[in-house]
Amino acid sequence: MAILQTTIERLSLVSSKPFAEVLQVLEAAIGHPDMREFGKGIAAAQSWKELEEVIHAAVGPSGLTEFTRFNVGQILAKEQGASAPKIVRLVVGNPLIMKQMAEHVPDTASYAPVNILIDERADGVHLSYDLMAGYLAPYGNLAALKVARALDAKIEALLNTAAG
Repeated sequence: MAILQTTIERLSLVSSKPFAEVLQVLEAAIGHPDMREFGKGIAAAQSWKELEEVIHAAVGPSGLTEFTRFNVGQILAKEQGASAPKIVRLVVGNPLIMKQMAEHVPDTASYAPVNILIDERADGVHLSYDLMAGYLAPYGNLAALKVARALDAKIEALLNTAAG
């Protein structure tokens, strides 16, 4: 058994904008395909070109798509009521970007798609993202790290836009 130790690097921004507005900006930038149909399209693709077309049709202006979301705040509200903090975790990515990393570091599939956490606190709305480059650094593959850093920059720009 081998254990690889990695350091998680978390990017965090705080916005003074309302939670709903921050989430709305993110939602507008990220694609929201019907995931069942998306999966069928990927499976039915007969060539690389067809696969790329399916993926390109599913991404939003940011080049990312939402695979799922977890509304933790909704769970908290069941116990705490309307005063519960809002917390949403978006699982986002782009299979073409993941492929570029996974062909060099297969373990990438453990980290992608990535998570964006949006949560409401007393000092504002926090947007957090664990950098892909931090996950992949211990593998020492420069090609995968280059793609990871580009993904990190893309998500950082998205979070900056959402935070205002």
